[in-house]
Amino acid sequence: MTGQLWALAGSGLLLLLLAALFETAKSSIARVSVPRAEKMVDEEVSGAQVLLRLVTVLPQTIAALSLLTTGVRAVFVAVCVAVGMDLFAGAAGLAAGTVAAILLLYVLADVVPARIIGTHPERAAVKLARIVRPPAAALGPPAQLIARLGAGVASSDDDEPSEAVAEEHLRDLIDVAASDDQLSVSRHAMLTAVFDLDDTVVREIMVPRPDMVSVSAKSTLEEVVNVILQAGHSRIPVYGGDRDEIEGVLYAKDVLALLHTGDVRPWTDLLRSPLVVPELKSVEELLRELQLQQVHLAVVVDEYGATVGLITIEDILEELVGEIVDEYDQEVTLVEVLDDDRWRVDARLAVDDLAVLVDTKLPDEEWDTVGGLLFGMLGHIATPGERIAVDGVQLTAEQVRGRRISKVLVERCATDEAEQ
Repeated sequence: MTGQLWALAGSGLLLLLLAALFETAKSSIARVSVPRAEKMVDEEVSGAQVLLRLVTVLPQTIAALSLLTTGVRAVFVAVCVAVGMDLFAGAAGLAAGTVAAILLLYVLADVVPARIIGTHPERAAVKLARIVRPPAAALGPPAQLIARLGAGVASSDDDEPSEAVAEEHLRDLIDVAASDDQLSVSRHAMLTAVFDLDDTVVREIMVPRPDMVSVSAKSTLEEVVNVILQAGHSRIPVYGGDRDEIEGVLYAKDVLALLHTGDVRPWTDLLRSPLVVPELKSVEELLRELQLQQVHLAVVVDEYGATVGLITIEDILEELVGEIVDEYDQEVTLVEVLDDDRWRVDARLAVDDLAVLVDTKLPDEEWDTVGGLLFGMLGHIATPGERIAVDGVQLTAEQVRGRRISKVLVERCATDEAEQ
């Protein structure tokens, strides 16, 4: 290679590093809110003051970093094309240089910055703030002009922050208030749960079909009354030929009125049409639908239309405020602590909750409950005593009722044992 070619390659490498640096700074700083930056200043984090100044004028900062990123990328593409033309003649050199520039920019100036930022953008932002502030300040006037032009071109609706940005900003405000003891733990948990409601699907909080209290349409009125009294529920699903065929929902108050008036018509005439929802429906959407339909209970079905559970407004409310136990509920202990490394858990315990309990990462993509995780990894109907080891935790099917696991013994195990 000639000296000129080496110089082009060296300048290209420098430009690529600058493009990655500016892109990382832009993406990370854009995700840091003013309250979060102020909190870092209060904690005397190095570079937080510079970061706060950049975040305070965020549109201008983003415009300046965008100009820097675009300019560096353009020059890098030109250098790559020049190198390609030097190595190959004509169109082949142009194509080689362009393709190389696109691939290198994508990998090192797009993918790598995203990996660096991860879920903690403030770490990258505070480290890069001092580096990018001088060039960003130098481009202050044109960046300010671009920011104003962008605000002017956008419609009045677009002047407001996007829903995602607004939500992230509110989350930061809540977290900062909680860390400063300005917000109680219970209120912080409740407000956080409100934001998480849209990311929660019905399947995660529904009452599964084996735990449903229901009656057959062929039952006598006396049998129906006994079920209502024993369960203490005000609404009971009624099934037809099998439990997959929910024909309607029976209200306890309608049965009481039937008994009071001495009406002799069949109790099945009291059935109300059930609201049927898919198991992957957002809980936030379901809540709006329940309010619109003015009902308190919905039947949950899978993709094949089979009944997999039911959900009530109370189930959704418990996601926000915690467990609600009334005089008819039989409170079930989901976790029994045996010692520091052993727990007996109800198979209905969420996999995420168990992961927090044992401080590890458990697979939760396919299974919502501990029982489902154990059953899925076994690959067959469990028998008492069968066990699996995953991520440093051993799960043993302690109690099995029919085809269903009811109790699971959880124990910490050695790393090499967990990998078997």
